[in-house]
Amino acid sequence: MVDDDCEILAAFRALLELEGYACETYSSALALLKTLDHPSPCFPGPCCILCDVMLPELNGLELQRALAALTDTPMLLMSGVSGAAEVASAFRAGALDFLIKPIDAEVLLDAVARALAVSSDRQRQQARKGELARRFASLTRREREVARLVALGQRNQAVCDGLGISLRTVKRHRHQVMEKLAVSTLADLVRAMDEVDEPQSGNCSHKDTKTQRNTDY
Repeated sequence: MVDDDCEILAAFRALLELEGYACETYSSALALLKTLDHPSPCFPGPCCILCDVMLPELNGLELQRALAALTDTPMLLMSGVSGAAEVASAFRAGALDFLIKPIDAEVLLDAVARALAVSSDRQRQQARKGELARRFASLTRREREVARLVALGQRNQAVCDGLGISLRTVKRHRHQVMEKLAVSTLADLVRAMDEVDEPQSGNCSHKDTKTQRNTDY
């Protein structure tokens, strides 16, 4: 939480800790950024940032823009004097909510709960992407080639012709790809290949090609 009003920091911190949340407070945006430059061990679970807009030196909207390149942590902005322009700017930049001071305790707790739920979902997605990238890295060069062509909708025989290998070899590579990526259907393979964001040859991509379902592994 970032606010240059020490009384607000103390009151909100007491409220949040009473609800069982861990809470760190900063009196300026620069103090928070300085902490991020020299990170210390912190709670690895979901988190969010609650920040006042009207801050000295670097205001809340400027902090929001600075953090955009550093973290995907959900951000809640708050203010007692901001106008429609500041609110609109905050939402365009990705703020999850904009709270108007004085903030009711239930409103604050509800906003924080929603922000932490979003953070938890993002962390799960990042963990899945990391695991998928690790699995994809375990594929051999030939398995990657087969995986890309199969995900683009090519049947086994077409993969054979394109790569100049036998049908038996294609089926073996395809089976290994499915096992290594821990997918059981062609639709799952297509989604997995899209998620790893591997560059495709030419101008085609998985999403541009209508996938043909094929069960003859």
